[in-house]
Amino acid sequence: MTYEEILNSIKNRVFKDIYYLHGEEAFFIDQISKAIETTVLTEAERDFNQTIVYGRETDVSTIISMAKRFPMMASHQVVIVKEAQHLKRIDDLLSYAENPQPSTILVFCHKYGKLDGRKKISQKIKKSFELFESKKLFDNQIPTWISNHLKMKGFGITPTATMMLSEYLGNDLSRITNELEKLLIDAKSDILINEQDVQDRVGISKDFNVFELQRALGIKNIYKSNQIIHYFASDPKNHPLVMIIPILYNYFSNLGIIHSLKDKSSRSVASALSVNPYFVNDLLSASKNYPYTKIIRIIGYLRSYDAKSKGIKNLSSSNEDLMKEMIFKILH
Repeated sequence: MTYEEILNSIKNRVFKDIYYLHGEEAFFIDQISKAIETTVLTEAERDFNQTIVYGRETDVSTIISMAKRFPMMASHQVVIVKEAQHLKRIDDLLSYAENPQPSTILVFCHKYGKLDGRKKISQKIKKSFELFESKKLFDNQIPTWISNHLKMKGFGITPTATMMLSEYLGNDLSRITNELEKLLIDAKSDILINEQDVQDRVGISKDFNVFELQRALGIKNIYKSNQIIHYFASDPKNHPLVMIIPILYNYFSNLGIIHSLKDKSSRSVASALSVNPYFVNDLLSASKNYPYTKIIRIIGYLRSYDAKSKGIKNLSSSNEDLMKEMIFKILH
């Protein structure tokens, strides 16, 4: 099942005997584990029927003994194994998986890695229970994730506000979720969250952010581009060049892809770039302002200034100087 399907099944109290949650994205693992912790048992039932152990401090035989116990004055007991990646002899769990205790919900949280799919226990859990791989999202998947996350909570958000958040916050889902909670304070579900809300509640300027820099560069607005760069330079902690360059790299790479497309219809471009169709017209216009040969040079500039921002072949230029030079070369 998908992350959303698992959460919905837990919400509807449809549980699996065993959940093995593994993968590189800790956020999804934490959220599923938290949902089980807070949903299966009442607060009063948890004292006697919910056990949390850590892979470094226990072993599979001890976990099996815990799982075979019967609940006390409750329909279920919950056993959660955190840091399960440190467990040894995980295949010893196979005997329990063949005959699990129906009243036990056994949860393994295995972060920053995967259970070996060749192991018999992995194949058994996948076949009979829930083996969920928590994958890192790509940067271009973040806007859709933000929109869907808010939709699940009953809120809508404008495409531009979504891009502001994704460009500023990156792909750290825990950080994004924390910032989204700020947006939802006192918000009404029938009101669409917009750029002003993001500025007021999260602190991202609606006029001076990387998304607006892309837009200014796309239409070759020299004045606006330099305004934004000066704003970034005044707050280098929140706008380091090393964070801006990858976003611009992705932007100009997308313009290069547009040049390679035979079908430049909005639907085709949106599909090829995995972007919201709302932004396609801006990208198509920008591609006309930057010939393919110029885009290749710009990508070279971005690589060069990325190295300089990290101190390679740069002994004295400041973050602001590098930013100004880079933007000048992109625009001219």
